[in-house]
Amino acid sequence: MRYRILGGTGIDVSTYCLGTMMFGAVGNPDHQESVRIIHAALDQGINFVDTADMYSGGESEEIVGKALRDPRRREATVLATKVYFPVGGEGPNRGGSSRRWITLAVENSLKRLGTEWIDLYQVHRPDHRTDIEETLDVLGDLVTQGKIRAFGCSTFPAEEIAEAHAVAERRGLRRFRSEQPPYSLLARGVEANVLPTAQKYGMGVLTWSPLASGFLTGKYRKGQAIDLTSGRAALTPHRFDPSLPVNAAKLDAVEEFVALADEIGCSLPELAIAFAAAHPAVTSVIIGPRTMEQLEGLLKGAPVVLADEALDRIDAIVPPGTNLYQPDGAWRSPVLADPALRRRPLGERAAAV
Repeated sequence: MRYRILGGTGIDVSTYCLGTMMFGAVGNPDHQESVRIIHAALDQGINFVDTADMYSGGESEEIVGKALRDPRRREATVLATKVYFPVGGEGPNRGGSSRRWITLAVENSLKRLGTEWIDLYQVHRPDHRTDIEETLDVLGDLVTQGKIRAFGCSTFPAEEIAEAHAVAERRGLRRFRSEQPPYSLLARGVEANVLPTAQKYGMGVLTWSPLASGFLTGKYRKGQAIDLTSGRAALTPHRFDPSLPVNAAKLDAVEEFVALADEIGCSLPELAIAFAAAHPAVTSVIIGPRTMEQLEGLLKGAPVVLADEALDRIDAIVPPGTNLYQPDGAWRSPVLADPALRRRPLGERAAAV
């Protein structure tokens, strides 16, 4: 396992980060097995574990807490979690990145994790209801209080990262030290702006979905029947229906990547993770196994390093900065989601005419 420094924090983290979204009701509900998977990852040299308060409604954090109950394991592990989505009840203030919610949410995460501190506390998505100054201010207070060691953002567009750094400099506040974007062979859009912006501000980058929601596992192949009633496909069938042009394009690219992986002598998942780790902005790649078998298969690729010739071939299949699809859960501007934000009131439009 290789290690890199996380941004300007001085913290060494493994190039593989263990993501725990699949531990709990959403993925593997067996707590004991999930703990064994976490221990196996740590024993193989991974020292970076990422979770979130909203994963399985807090259950994932509880499982991670059980796995790190031994103080020696906790001390040796760089623990990251996230805040933003509503957890543990209903109400208009249960979510976001306000001082009120973050102050409550961090205490709940600390309890579920069974720890006194969080190494990296991340804002899970942008919150346009809250001034970024308020968010940075409360996160800085948590650092001062010793409840977190550093903080970052997740799935932020480049302009919001830049704004956060500008506000931090102007107001003398602590700043985001990391960003967590989606990044894979099939979704390279962040190469255009997000990754260069993170580099500009000296941020660490831990990427998610390197296997593109399963398309880069080798399970889904061109010309083979895809069961849209089970697994991931049942949850979002539009992401897997081969009759749709966007999915057909993914399947075409997968065939070329399989051929390349065969030439190199590695598996398709190993190629996918090695690709993400090769970008100079990337500190660590999040892997999200659900079973011990999946973990073992992914760990085999840790030594794989891609030569320039292989990276050139990848560029020819999916050009740099190009998304063949929009990753599930990726940030989408509210201006695009809400038509009212793109249209003048009808009275004003009529007056203008």
